[in-house]
Amino acid sequence: MRTYDNPVIGGFHPDPSVCRVGDDYYLVCSSFEYVPGLPLFHSRDLVHWQQIGNVLDRPGQLPLPLPGTMASRGLYAPTIRHHDGRFWVINTNVSGGGHFIVTAERPEGPWSDPVWLDLPGIDPDLAWEEDGTCWVAFTVPGIHMARVDPVKGEVLEGPFPVWSGTGLLYPEAPHLYRIGEWWYLLIAEGGTERGHAVSIARARSPRGPWEGAPANPVLTHSATDRPIQSTGHADLVTAPDGSWWMVLLGTRPRGYTPKFQVLGRETFLTPVEWDDDGWPVVGPVLERHPAPAGAWHPFPARPVRDDFDADALSPHWISPYARPDGCWSLAERPGWLSLTATGPTLDRPGHTFVGHRQQHHDCRVATLLDPGSGRGGVSVRMDEAHHYDLEAGGGEVSVVARIGPLRQVVARREVPPGPVTLTVTVRTSDIVSPSPEFAGVEPTGPDTVAFWIGDPDARGAEPLAELEGRYLSTEVATGFTGRVIGMYATAGTVAFDWFDYEAAPSV
Repeated sequence: MRTYDNPVIGGFHPDPSVCRVGDDYYLVCSSFEYVPGLPLFHSRDLVHWQQIGNVLDRPGQLPLPLPGTMASRGLYAPTIRHHDGRFWVINTNVSGGGHFIVTAERPEGPWSDPVWLDLPGIDPDLAWEEDGTCWVAFTVPGIHMARVDPVKGEVLEGPFPVWSGTGLLYPEAPHLYRIGEWWYLLIAEGGTERGHAVSIARARSPRGPWEGAPANPVLTHSATDRPIQSTGHADLVTAPDGSWWMVLLGTRPRGYTPKFQVLGRETFLTPVEWDDDGWPVVGPVLERHPAPAGAWHPFPARPVRDDFDADALSPHWISPYARPDGCWSLAERPGWLSLTATGPTLDRPGHTFVGHRQQHHDCRVATLLDPGSGRGGVSVRMDEAHHYDLEAGGGEVSVVARIGPLRQVVARREVPPGPVTLTVTVRTSDIVSPSPEFAGVEPTGPDTVAFWIGDPDARGAEPLAELEGRYLSTEVATGFTGRVIGMYATAGTVAFDWFDYEAAPSV
């Protein structure tokens, strides 16, 4: 029997929404303060996904930096649908503007400028009746509905409340479907933390009245010891063979109680059955599942190394808040990515960062950096106040830890002028040993982040520093995102010849 491993999209890819067009599936996720916004994926088997772009990929679509944006603000949960020959994405910018709709003829884009909706709340959904009537469901709190003109952005009816779930915290993330003679309303409850759950109701009309499933919540891992936790914020899709599937977010916490999740909320896949009364039967979400029927369509693996030889950055490279043209260049030094410190940020004046999501618990990152007369390096980032940096400049390499209000240089070594290879390893199987004064105390963290000059596999290589990873976790930093690892400049202009990201096997 063919199987697949969860998550199907690893790392910080929360709030997945999916639609199918023929034999092709398209999925979009939240991006919060990072730009380009709303990563977009393509699959032909629901298991193998390839990022084909970002829905919001140019400054004209939204003001950049996103107005008022801080960590875990910005672009919340999107919904993607295909209707009347076009792709539609509805989303919320919680930092200003509210709900908006963008459309495209092809999922690769170009996507339109936003059409704004005068509706409150978050987590909007789009659904159409057979006569073309369009409904937006959203969270206020509680689930509300409005009839809209999605082309003009006009609200034609409502909004009005429809359902508040089963009584758990934060009923949110609605998705509305017409299945047979019923309209179904799928929601998340319990909060996006360990109490997360999926519940469903149905009615004969989008206006209700709504009847909750007798087995609600239809999916939750709350109060279990399953390795996948926080299961919720789901969307349904049917395959060409008639089988039903659910994409949803979940987390994989590690370490000592209460455990720590560092990769953020990831995208998982699980099968759905329907009982004799017309209610979905779901879960639990396993690390390994029987695969969907049909052909297998793996994509070529993304190269481990980016040599920066292309004319544009690949779509998986992201930056917090904004990426002005003046702060990065692939043309200034062909074959290198040049980053220039510019503009104030909430963390470090002049800081420019380009990175991608950490997608594996065990991984290795390396880059060849020419600091010139500037200063920059590699950062493992949760947010402005929680990051570890391996920084080169001024004839030395240093390791800097930022944990909340505390910032400290924890190691320093002189290096000769010129390019230097910087390496960061993340391991779950080799937790950093406690300090001598804590001898005999078991380590508690989910992983160890180690910082190296050169190749860690070279004879006699020793890390410049090793730091416990729990300080770069959601449980410490708070928020809705996960780790992003990448390159930065904090003074002048620095250049990167290549950047490696490689999953490492757990031992």
